[in-house]
Amino acid sequence: MQDVLEQNILRFWLDKMQDHENGGFYGRIDGHGVLHADAEKGAILNARILWSFSAAYRVLSHLSPRTSHLDEYLEAATRAKNYIIDHFIDKKYGGVYWSLDYKGNPLDTKKQFYAIGFAIYGMSEYARATGDREALDCALQLFDCIEQHALDHEYNGYIEACTREWGPIADMRLSELDANFPKSQNTHLHIIEPYTNLYRCLKELDVTESVNYVPVVGAVLPVDVTVPRETKNRVEAALRNLIDIFTDKILNPETHHLDLFFEMDWRRGAGHLESYGHDIECSWLMHEAALVLGDSDVLRKVEPIVQMVAEASAKGLRPDGSMIHEANLDTGRVDDDLHWWVQAENVVGWFNLYQYFGDEQALQRAWQGWEYIKTQLIDYVYGEWHWSRHPDGTLNTVDDKAGFWKCPYHNSRMCLEIIERSSSL
Repeated sequence: MQDVLEQNILRFWLDKMQDHENGGFYGRIDGHGVLHADAEKGAILNARILWSFSAAYRVLSHLSPRTSHLDEYLEAATRAKNYIIDHFIDKKYGGVYWSLDYKGNPLDTKKQFYAIGFAIYGMSEYARATGDREALDCALQLFDCIEQHALDHEYNGYIEACTREWGPIADMRLSELDANFPKSQNTHLHIIEPYTNLYRCLKELDVTESVNYVPVVGAVLPVDVTVPRETKNRVEAALRNLIDIFTDKILNPETHHLDLFFEMDWRRGAGHLESYGHDIECSWLMHEAALVLGDSDVLRKVEPIVQMVAEASAKGLRPDGSMIHEANLDTGRVDDDLHWWVQAENVVGWFNLYQYFGDEQALQRAWQGWEYIKTQLIDYVYGEWHWSRHPDGTLNTVDDKAGFWKCPYHNSRMCLEIIERSSSL
């Protein structure tokens, strides 16, 4: 996995996606490998680049300190961090723009809280990797933006989006493929994910109170960075609340799948949908949140749910170890394309069950998923992974190799998670 991470994934982004003319990273390489240098630059893409290279630098500098590319990883992470701060951060109203033009000017200025979450994820990981105060301050400011503008104080949970000035917005969808509802599982998933990482970062920085907390591999503990106790408590409270939202609101107690779209009062919207990739991803991210929180009572509540949600996702498994995308139980429509990100989360989710619960079948499922990725999705000629394969086995070249949604995040994180977890077994 380290070889795939370094030679296939990260190498692709270093060699083919850095925009040395206009700054930052290019916005798109299509499914045929053609660079679109004038494509828009998305906040999600850039934040995920920041996370990926920061995490690679942090983990590999500890486990493989002799690797020859560490300086390149840190340089790419710093490039992404600076570009986000200089161009994506809205200096007037706060938050991050949804997209820029290829020259770095604001293009779509709406505030999608999903994107702000990923900016927190990337900035907090850079702070974990380097002890950088600017990145930590940026992550905390963006945390305040979400808490101030997205948190629903009446029904709890977080709304999807606002205008640039934090006003109401009619179209709250992440993409044209999503239903237009004020709350979604997907956005909550990618808020609990950065909040977990931010809280973990604060715990690692808080040296004086880390006696009972064992940092993960590669944690950086600079003694000259301090954070007010009130700040850490606020992040902890938000993380606790998000765990409860998943267990009490988003989880469908009858099916053990996670419902996808909701009205403000948490009535389910858009029908009976099952997203197997999100189920397996959420199973380990929810577990990670509880583990980082470190509360034994929360763990006792969460761990049975973690196993139930993962097992529910097995409905999407195929005999070859791959996992289909999603299904609409009302219409009978099944999206059985084999997406790159679903396969990556498939591996981590099952490995998590093996690691913490000794589930040997889960380990076998993780192995089968990895074998599918190696033989069917990795592009050994041009680098990176293909977007997907169709159910008949043909390759999807219509969707991007790199782009607004195709980023070095799910696949690099899969590699890093397995590398990091395996080192502790």
